[in-house]
Amino acid sequence: MDERLSVGAMMNGAPYSISEDETLLMAWEVVERSGQRHLLVVRQDGCCAGVLDRAELAVACADPAVTLSRRRVRDLVHGRRTVTVHPEESTLRAAAVMAEEQLDALPVTDPHGRLTGLLTAQDYVASAAGLHRHTESAQEAPHRCAPLPGLPPRRRERERGIPIP
Repeated sequence: MDERLSVGAMMNGAPYSISEDETLLMAWEVVERSGQRHLLVVRQDGCCAGVLDRAELAVACADPAVTLSRRRVRDLVHGRRTVTVHPEESTLRAAAVMAEEQLDALPVTDPHGRLTGLLTAQDYVASAAGLHRHTESAQEAPHRCAPLPGLPPRRRERERGIPIP
C-alpha cells in the first residue's frame, strides 16, 4: 500500500449517520435500509459521538419495539471512547490505529471533531484489490442522516427487484 495515500483519498466521504437523539428503532431502520455495516453517531454540534456496528445494534434491538422506540442511540455510545483519524493522515497510520484498537471502522473528523467521513477495513481490501472507488466528498454530498424517504429500499427488496412506490 502506498504510504503517501491519505485517509481522505480512501475514506467514504458521505457515510450514513444518525443523531445521538434518535431512537434505536430508527437506527436499525437506517442500517437495514442502507445496507451499511456501520452507522456513525453524531452529536448536535456535528462532532462524532461514536460508531454503531450492525451486529451490536442487532443485539440491542432484540428488545420489543416499544422499548426500542424509547431507547436513544446515545445509550449505546455514551461513555465509550471514540478513536478517530483526520483526512490528511496516512492510511498506514490509520491501519496501525485500527489494528492496535481492534477496530474495523474509524470515523474521520476535522480538527474540531466534526465528522467528515468513515474509513473501514473494507476500504483497505478494495484498495489492495485495485477496486477502490472514489466516493463523494462531504462537501459534494451532505452526510446521509436518518430521513427514510431518501434511503434506498431494503436490501431484500432490491435483490428481488420489487419496486417501492
